[in-house]
Amino acid sequence: MEALIPVINKLQQVFVTVGAELIQLPQIVVVGSQSSGKSSVLESLVGQDFLPRGSGVVTRRPLVLQLVNVPPAAERSRGIEAEEWGTFLHIKNKIFTEFDEIRQEIESETERCTGANKGISAEPIHLKIFSPQVLNLTLVDLPGITKVPVGDQPEDIESQVREMIFSYASNPNSLILAITAANTDLATSEALKLARDVDPDGRRTLAVVTKLDLMDAGTDALDVLLGRVIPVKLGIIGVINRSQHDINTGKSVSESLQDEQAFLQRHYPTLASRCGARQLSRTLNRLLMHHIRDCLPEVRTRVSVLSTQYQSLLQSHGEPLSDPNTTLLQIITQFSREYCSTIEGTARDIETSELCGGARICFIFHETFGRTLESIDPLTGLSGLDVLTAIRNATGPRPALFVPEVCFELLVKRQIKRLEEPSLRCVELVHEELQRITHHCCANTQELQRFPKLHDSIVEVVTGLLRKRLPITNEMVHNLVSIELAYINTKHPDFTDAALVSASVSDQAEAVQEGGRRWKNEERTNEEKMKGASEERMRGASEERMRGRREERTRETPQNSAFNSPSRGRAVNLLDMPVSVSRKLIPREQRDCEVIQRLINSYFLIVRESIQDSVPKAVMHFLVNFVKERLQSELVGQLYKQSKLEELLSESQDTARQRREAGAMLQALQKASLIISEIRDTQVC
Repeated sequence: MEALIPVINKLQQVFVTVGAELIQLPQIVVVGSQSSGKSSVLESLVGQDFLPRGSGVVTRRPLVLQLVNVPPAAERSRGIEAEEWGTFLHIKNKIFTEFDEIRQEIESETERCTGANKGISAEPIHLKIFSPQVLNLTLVDLPGITKVPVGDQPEDIESQVREMIFSYASNPNSLILAITAANTDLATSEALKLARDVDPDGRRTLAVVTKLDLMDAGTDALDVLLGRVIPVKLGIIGVINRSQHDINTGKSVSESLQDEQAFLQRHYPTLASRCGARQLSRTLNRLLMHHIRDCLPEVRTRVSVLSTQYQSLLQSHGEPLSDPNTTLLQIITQFSREYCSTIEGTARDIETSELCGGARICFIFHETFGRTLESIDPLTGLSGLDVLTAIRNATGPRPALFVPEVCFELLVKRQIKRLEEPSLRCVELVHEELQRITHHCCANTQELQRFPKLHDSIVEVVTGLLRKRLPITNEMVHNLVSIELAYINTKHPDFTDAALVSASVSDQAEAVQEGGRRWKNEERTNEEKMKGASEERMRGASEERMRGRREERTRETPQNSAFNSPSRGRAVNLLDMPVSVSRKLIPREQRDCEVIQRLINSYFLIVRESIQDSVPKAVMHFLVNFVKERLQSELVGQLYKQSKLEELLSESQDTARQRREAGAMLQALQKASLIISEIRDTQVC
């Protein structure tokens, strides 16, 4: 199980190189208030003085510290001759054998990112130390919790530090090393409070009490170390830090560890074996190994899932171009095939939320266009008086003996003309759907997302082709209506014969008149029986009334007489003085109007059926099928040019960046998978 920590260190280094934090690896997060002794604890674990020192905020960037146990120099057959050394991730090819140089590099790297006036940054520094004196550990030293900003620190320095600590400590695969000074009240410890916030069960928290030698005389930390004040599940370990006097006088860490052990034997003899920096190192090593063992299956699964996801992502971004000519032809062919398949209904991805492509064109033809034509009434806008006026105007100065044919043609052409507008609207709707198919296919062609200029050029070419065919199709539809207007075929097999219509109307009128006469005769017979003896008296009264009417007509002017009787006197000009709407037509006028209306209705239905059938055929031939057949050749002719290749196949910066990032992450995941696969199940037990 000792091999688990180096494996995690390798994984951490692999993922740090790509700047990703997708995998939450096990590590130890060091949390504590400012000047609580975090740096001294880390130096005790390493056995060397290598961290920056000073007053105020010293740790201003997270320091990811990997401790690697190596054999002593005398036992190593080859490699670095130094006993201990360190390396930084940002300086890969340089080895630091002097720990003073490591401290200077940490200070310079911190100032490079945060400035020289106490600023902080969340960008970590990665340091790996190799030594035969250390146990395999991975720790993260975080800035101390502070309250008041100093120097260049922002006003919200406390919240920034807390957010930084939370980002590391909230990792469920991390252990929390909460450091608190012994000369402070443990109940007010900021480190333990933060640890409890992210680890309420306390399963990941180990407490360290520093500065045991600085407690007031007559007091000790026995109750604290035994967990009587605040219990901690993983335990509480006490350590003694080097004082500033020890640092100034150059007291080594090894000497401090000896003095620490002597102090613990004198003051805490029962706890001496459970406290101290060496015991802390062994405890952390043991806890970390067990924690890695518990987290390793989840890490292995996570790496496998992410490898599959990034493999798919990399494939979606495409491979780098090797042959631009072939790539362009493939994209044009793929788009053309997708366009035709969408129209024909053979596309791979069928929409289920709405109609599109050929299905929508079919809906336009048979639902939208067909129902619109069926909703047009053949006699809309033609009243009986309108028809009568047209009949009189068509006969000129002579009264008509028969219904004039010119009147029928004039009126039926006016009704047929109304079919042109919905027919042209049908063409417009199909044109809009073909444009919509263009954008739909561009969205479904993954390569076009990679080359935005090629995407725009294809849309422009297809739009131009459709725009070119639109007036031709409109002209054809206009001609279809004009053809129907050019010749009124009254000999059409489905057209009702005018003589039959006239005879039918006459028979109906005679039947109505015969019924009226029969009813009047019966009424007259009944009246004669009821009159009886008063007939003479009523005849006299009737003669008196007739005499009065004749005198009244004698007093009327000739002009008034002409208007009251259109059949007598001079003719009425219907244009100058239109007949009143309430005027009742005489039987002959009713018959003539009904004959014309029936003929118009019969012929209009024939023409409407013809237009409803021929307009979709014309649209399919002149617009839809033409675009399908010529699309690929049009795209190749306008886009497949050597001078345009580089411009059309230039990737967007976002796509190129995403492909590089996906490729780097996939390589890192593959390396991680290889590293994890080297661990055998026997090593985990």
